[in-house]
Amino acid sequence: MYILVIMGSPHKGTTYRACEELRQSIEREISVEFEYLWLHHANLHPCSGCCLCFTRGEESCPYHDDAIQIKEKMESADAIIFASPVYALNVSGQMKVFIDRLSYNFHRPRFFDKKAFILTTTAILGHKDVLKYMEMVAKFWGFEIAGKLGLVTPDPLPSYRKEKNHKIIEKIAKEFIVSLRNNHRKGPSLKDIIIFHGQRSSFKQLKLISPCDFHYWNDKRWFENEVHYFFDVPVNPLFHGIGLIVEWLSERQIKKDIMENPGELS
Repeated sequence: MYILVIMGSPHKGTTYRACEELRQSIEREISVEFEYLWLHHANLHPCSGCCLCFTRGEESCPYHDDAIQIKEKMESADAIIFASPVYALNVSGQMKVFIDRLSYNFHRPRFFDKKAFILTTTAILGHKDVLKYMEMVAKFWGFEIAGKLGLVTPDPLPSYRKEKNHKIIEKIAKEFIVSLRNNHRKGPSLKDIIIFHGQRSSFKQLKLISPCDFHYWNDKRWFENEVHYFFDVPVNPLFHGIGLIVEWLSERQIKKDIMENPGELS
């Protein structure tokens, strides 16, 4: 099993050490290959907001750097650990540039066969919000969340805190291993269904505005009525009904917006 670590820290500090401790706990139980992808060393230009990756595809990005190669490396992994320290109550700058540059995955999710583990460290606070943000990103991109870990690691690190963090890592590692061994994907939540139908109502009407997104969804057959979610999994009938209502309401609003701005289609 190949696990790729997307490392948002610019140095081998507390976030790296937490990843290493997690790796050691996992390797005691199962055979895995770990690889670190250090965003600090990657050639990633900050996003300029041109939206070409949305409308024409990621290959149309004006910056010819490591973004496509990083995506391909992610596609070859079985699981990915997204790791970032808390900087100014958010992810690190390196992690944010990475997310921005691969943001087309919000429109064209593709990692449904991958597991994601979210890891963050902080000296005092902010880890809960950062975990929530990175989890949301991973879920939008299609990942199944296999675990998350937020550690408080002040410097210097008191012995009691070190022991507490060690126990937390050991516990979370076992849960991660269980998820890695389980090939059965859980059914979507109500929020997941609402997001799916909301996006479907948008992209089915944006063939001229955002052809890449439209054709991606069309090729995946996600526009078809009998498709209830991104992948074949039982969907709660009540969730499905609510999703259809959301889709209908959203479609009406989008049609109204397009009619009031016909110039956008010219």
